[in-house]
Amino acid sequence: QVQLVESGGGLVQPGGSLRLSCAASGTIFSINAMGWYRQAPGKQRELVADLTSGARPNYADSVKGRFTISRDNAKNTVYLQMNTLKPEDTAVYYCNARVMAVVTSSLRNLEVWGQGTLVTVSS
Repeated sequence: QVQLVESGGGLVQPGGSLRLSCAASGTIFSINAMGWYRQAPGKQRELVADLTSGARPNYADSVKGRFTISRDNAKNTVYLQMNTLKPEDTAVYYCNARVMAVVTSSLRNLEVWGQGTLVTVSS
């Protein structure tokens, strides 16, 4: 199976920066896309940014120009650099990956989620 482990969340003041990391491990054959979603209290989960192999990064309008997504393919890791953070960025951030993995001796397409990491932007 495939697991995603996130790190890098925490408390930061408005205008500050944080960097989230998400490492994928397991019986991965290939990674088609990795990205970040977030869910604020009382709101639905929303896309923040994603990066599909061979394509340009895709960002939510609310984070364009402030957040940058990147991938280290050798480490199966995706990063989210978050700058100029605002209180409205406060949320649980979830890593997402769409992979091809070996499951019971067969190749299967899987969508996997991390456990989430809390980002709090407050003075």
